[in-house]
Amino acid sequence: MSRHLDRLRRGERWWAAEFVLRTLGLALLYGCHQFALVAHRMVTMPPPHQATVGAFAVCLGVVMLLSSGIALTLFGPELFEDVPIPSRSAWYWKDH
Repeated sequence: MSRHLDRLRRGERWWAAEFVLRTLGLALLYGCHQFALVAHRMVTMPPPHQATVGAFAVCLGVVMLLSSGIALTLFGPELFEDVPIPSRSAWYWKDH
């Protein structure tokens, strides 16, 4: 598995990774749509009480699925590329 992850980190084009990750992104967007329909039903029916933990969990699921689905669909394997950090950065860490 690390051999495949190394290919993604180096930024090599790999059609299987492109297809799988972008398809996963579309599946996440479909799941987001389904969660959004549930959230819409929960909002439009007037409940006799305040919002529950379940309602917040459904809305959190919508946000998480939407953000990850858009990222995977638009960028695919480019999300796993290493980003060079300048040595003068406060977050620079060298493994020596």
